[in-house]
Amino acid sequence: MYRFLFSSKWMGYLLLAAIFAAACVFLGRWQMDRRAETLAEINRVVTNYSATPISFDQAREEFSALDPAKEWTQVELKGTYDVAGQRVVRNRPLNGQPGYEVVVPFKLDAGQTVIIDRGWLPIGNKNPGSPDSVPAPPSGPVTAVVRLKHGEPRLDRGAPEGQLASIDLPTYADQLPYPVLTGAYGQLASESPAPADSPVPFPKPATEEGTHLSYSLQWFAFGILMFVGFGYAARQQARNAAIDAEEEEDEDGTRDSGSPVHSAAAAARRRPAVPRKRKHATSEEEEDALLDAQGF
Repeated sequence: MYRFLFSSKWMGYLLLAAIFAAACVFLGRWQMDRRAETLAEINRVVTNYSATPISFDQAREEFSALDPAKEWTQVELKGTYDVAGQRVVRNRPLNGQPGYEVVVPFKLDAGQTVIIDRGWLPIGNKNPGSPDSVPAPPSGPVTAVVRLKHGEPRLDRGAPEGQLASIDLPTYADQLPYPVLTGAYGQLASESPAPADSPVPFPKPATEEGTHLSYSLQWFAFGILMFVGFGYAARQQARNAAIDAEEEEDEDGTRDSGSPVHSAAAAARRRPAVPRKRKHATSEEEEDALLDAQGF
């Protein structure tokens, strides 16, 4: 009944179904990988974001090479801002609004220098391509609490003087006349003394898982449904073939039964032969036969 499945056409259908299902599995696993990354990020935020700040001595190695598990860890820094080395980072949207971020070198009392991202600024209306004003950081000794963040990749595009295309720490360090730790930078959480005016602080990162799980399950379901659809189509094909065969048999029987010769022959085959009874001659017949024999 299902021999047609071995035809080239149905083998082609099966191959297409297998390719589609494999693509669905790939996309489903890709969504699962993205979900795993999202859950890891959520775990880092939940664990480190509001934890008690540690000292620079405890976080010294992280500013040289940040462990991903330590991202968002709060660190307390003491030193002074170098306003001369301040830069504005371009193309930094926040809540759907375009703007900038302000990064400033921070010279620690221990002698090292790290980069602090002080916050966000909206685009300006006075000078295109730059904010209207950049709030100055506190002068003199400052105690700043920052959250550790990885540096960003270098972008193959330029930036006006005093600006950066991204928070690419090695590129930024090349513009400064002193060494800078480039393994991580600090996203400002608080600073003391607090300035009269400051950039917009960063919001807490989202901790929602998102739709990765539902999307992955949908892709897996699509892959399974492809084979279900193939099986249903094969079943319908087999059923239609059986119905066509029955109709052909009925038509053949109707044509044969309409022929007189065939009908008689068929009837003869179906009707059993009836034995004939031998007739006995009557007495008058015997007498006539005897007279004829004698010549009368």
